Amino acid sequence: MEVNKDLILRVAKNARLMLTSEEAEEFVPEFKEILEAFSVLNELDLGKGELSMHPLPLRNALREDIPEPSLSREEILSNTKHKKDGYFLGPKAL
Repeated sequence: MEVNKDLILRVAKNARLMLTSEEAEEFVPEFKEILEAFSVLNELDLGKGELSMHPLPLRNALREDIPEPSLSREEILSNTKHKKDGYFLGPKAL
């Protein structure tokens, strides 16, 4: 891929960056260096080995859904003084 000032300005426009012509010229050698660093990945032999989508094995962390008895309404409301007609009493909302 040819890295030049026009490419830098087009990428900057897509990223909504406002670069001057001088700034674009400064980025040309830096972009070339970045692309050369990533070109090493093209030389790797990836034919052997197992694909990995996550670094750790994933497990289902959910427990069985077993119904259990819950507290009665009286037990729940016994610790509050803000109650009315068997419900919690909250601030008025407009």
